[in-house]
Amino acid sequence: MTNSTSDRFFLDTNVFVYSWDRRDPAKQSRASALVRGALESGQGVISYQVVQEFVNVALRKFAKPMTVADCLLYLETVLSPLCGVFPDAGFYAEGLRIRELTGFSYYDALIVTAALRAGCRTLYSEDLQDGREIGTLVIRNPFTHV
Repeated sequence: MTNSTSDRFFLDTNVFVYSWDRRDPAKQSRASALVRGALESGQGVISYQVVQEFVNVALRKFAKPMTVADCLLYLETVLSPLCGVFPDAGFYAEGLRIRELTGFSYYDALIVTAALRAGCRTLYSEDLQDGREIGTLVIRNPFTHV
């Protein structure tokens, strides 16, 4: 079975955070399913920014922070295999244009830029405008109906 880039999807940091958050079992279940599906299908993508944000939250803000050893294992088995977008000079300029177009914060605009660069059709994020279309990309809140 060949994977089509039209089926690619991008996972924002909050999806990974919820996959570890036991305070909301429905969100945790949905987030875990998205991460598992991203790995199993080969269609899920993240950027360097998602890796940085997740590790920062995991080490500092979880109710029970991850250890460095746990973070290294998660980086090796989950985050690195999904990470397919790295910046170059044009990436940052594109992020500025997306910021201007959408009114999003610069960091949110970089997430959108990464999803577009990866050829994703869907960006799963709780933090952005559900249903918003930017070029060929559609933003979806995966937790709307959980």
